[in-house]
Amino acid sequence: MKLYSINAGHFKLDGGAMFGVVPKSIWNKINPADENNMCSWALRCMLIEDEGRLILVDTGMGNKQDEKFFGHYYMHGDDTLEKSLAKHGFTKDDITDVLLTHLHFDHCGGAIERVDDKLAPAFKNATYWSNARHWQWAVEPNDREKASFLKENILPIQQSEKLKFIEDHPNDFPASIMIRQVFGHTEAMMLPQLTYKGKTILYMADLLPSAGHIPLPYVMAYDMFPLTTLNEKKSFLREAQQNDYVLFFEHDPTIECCTLQMTERGVRMKESFLLQDL
Repeated sequence: MKLYSINAGHFKLDGGAMFGVVPKSIWNKINPADENNMCSWALRCMLIEDEGRLILVDTGMGNKQDEKFFGHYYMHGDDTLEKSLAKHGFTKDDITDVLLTHLHFDHCGGAIERVDDKLAPAFKNATYWSNARHWQWAVEPNDREKASFLKENILPIQQSEKLKFIEDHPNDFPASIMIRQVFGHTEAMMLPQLTYKGKTILYMADLLPSAGHIPLPYVMAYDMFPLTTLNEKKSFLREAQQNDYVLFFEHDPTIECCTLQMTERGVRMKESFLLQDL
């Protein structure tokens, strides 16, 4: 197995929304906000090369939305999904599988592209993976979350007939990859857990979007069920610290991976490093 960190760009979100009940006087030291209270976040995906397959976990935001849409999210920097793949010698046509942790636009927007004013899968040779419970949640969204579930990102996947649900094909992933589910951020979000070089790597998606979210009260205002997130974080952090897991962060602007340690304040970051340095 080989693992690659794939940066699909950076964007901005409101700092208060990202840190929930934590006061700005505290979180602003972690990720300083600009004059509009916006903080920079990564769109960091992971590419898994194993058993002759190239599995891309999440796809970033993509570039098919209009200027008004991107005016809300301030895409910046030179990184793109295509450039990051090319850096490792791959193209989008090489991807065999796209595993979408969940269907919020900043995780699945790059899965669909606009070609000649038509929407089509951006990875034409890939199978797209979700789960039935989350898919149903996304295509019939609640009023609070529907702004994150964009039909143009979701329905073309199903229409392409490239969509599969993991529960219908439990043996279709390499044995080194286990899919876990959590329910606080959104219904049935998937967290890939990998065995790699004798280590367990947990792809945190939006359960723990950054290293700055490790303290238990640091729960995003975007989460549908914050108390569920709190309990899930507590359980996962305890497990990860006790078993020396490596956490991989999708949105941390600078830290890709870390290990954990127990302190008098609870579980905290121990060491941070790049995925390529494992």
